[in-house]
Amino acid sequence: MSMRITSVITLAFALFAPAIVHAVELPGPLVSPQWLAQHRAEVNVVDVRDDLASFTKAPAFVTENGKPSLSELGGHIPGALPLDFAKVRTARQIDGREIKWMLPDRDAFQALMRATGVRADRPTVIVANGESGGDLDMAARVYWSMKVYGDDHLAILDGGTAGWLQQGLPFSAAAATPGAGNWAATAARMQYVASSEDVAKAIGTGVQMVDARPLAFYVGLAKKPNVAQAGHIEGAVDFPPELRTVKADGGERFLDAARYAAVLKHVDVDPGKPSITYCNTGHLASGAWFVLSEVMKNPSVRLYDGSMYEWTTEQRPVVGLP
Repeated sequence: MSMRITSVITLAFALFAPAIVHAVELPGPLVSPQWLAQHRAEVNVVDVRDDLASFTKAPAFVTENGKPSLSELGGHIPGALPLDFAKVRTARQIDGREIKWMLPDRDAFQALMRATGVRADRPTVIVANGESGGDLDMAARVYWSMKVYGDDHLAILDGGTAGWLQQGLPFSAAAATPGAGNWAATAARMQYVASSEDVAKAIGTGVQMVDARPLAFYVGLAKKPNVAQAGHIEGAVDFPPELRTVKADGGERFLDAARYAAVLKHVDVDPGKPSITYCNTGHLASGAWFVLSEVMKNPSVRLYDGSMYEWTTEQRPVVGLP
């Protein structure tokens, strides 16, 4: 019996070993355009944007100092799989209320990834337009969603499509024809997700609340129409978007861990503390979650999916200007 089991194990290893041996290893949660140019045939390149029309529109360039410079973004990395950001989030019923812009359930998210053409046998590099920090937050939202559903082989292209094009790398404006994907979602890993109840219970316990919105929203000078009350959650510290990314080499980019450590010190954010990030609807909070969880390697960071939209819909307390 033991010889038979050994033979089965040996056969299984022989069948699956080639895929393991030849699988490319991601260098980290961020990859450069140069790295992706060398390995794009070995990864899923998921191109997330809120305007899919630009996916098949040729980019425009102007000449500056004798060199071409991107003047209008368009096109995509050859072989990229287009993903409409509007489909990444959905409305869900929570305690009898419809809360919009939430993480889809397991089956719906798996179906979305498969329809996009994402394959299970390779890592995924998520590409945003890269013209703003908000673009990178979109990529971070996809990253977080895939990680919640069990995928740890993920990276974001630093600089996005804009950075890729500015480097003079090849692009396409052809319509994509992705095959059927076979990406599989696990049960949701709730260590990355916070609910309203989780937030309410965490206030005053030493868990760090990180508000990922611009300062005017944090102090209550401004608010989004979908947020019922201006201000922030009690005890929260602000890590605003303008401190999370910088423009460099033609695209918006994240900082390295050392620079983030210096920035976070200035805004009283402890990168090693158990934390919950939030914003208005869970978009900007994805970028703050990515910085703390993936770049700073903090294993105890959750994203409050409903954020201030859900919190104020539920008429929970807010701290703000009188």
